[in-house]
Amino acid sequence: MTPTDSKALRNAFGHFATGVTVVTTMGKDLETGHPKPVAMTANSFSSVSLDPPLVLWSIDKGSKSYGAYTNNDHFAIHILHSGQQDLSNRCASRDIDKFAGVEWSQGIGDAPLFDDFSCRFQCVVEHRYEGGDHQIIVGRVLDYKCKTDHSTNQPLLFFKGQYCDVA
Repeated sequence: MTPTDSKALRNAFGHFATGVTVVTTMGKDLETGHPKPVAMTANSFSSVSLDPPLVLWSIDKGSKSYGAYTNNDHFAIHILHSGQQDLSNRCASRDIDKFAGVEWSQGIGDAPLFDDFSCRFQCVVEHRYEGGDHQIIVGRVLDYKCKTDHSTNQPLLFFKGQYCDVA
């Protein structure tokens, strides 16, 4: 199979099981210009370095929220637990209010912070790199918090295009 068959290549990449995250930032409402919280589901998260503390994730340049993430230097990454499949689906959807009925507050640089998470990182952009049809964003971790209660013990995992449980 050649790497030019994008659907087959995407399916091949799907053989790597990943955790699921939601990345948030503060954007602007296109009609009013007022601040508007933005969220998207991403499985491209990875730790990069402990010293300095760096993480990375990538965003599709065709994403509706691309401008919000490229015009704001602060963002938060929420690692989801197994009970958050609905939040993951909500934040992966287009044209819905991703914050309706979800408890959240503002963090560093006004980045939206969901109250429910397994672990959460508040970051500032350290670097942006071109990555084909994506932009790779490296963030410096400014603060983080992990929950230790039993409801967040199992991760939300994605494998071969669907959610799955830890074996």
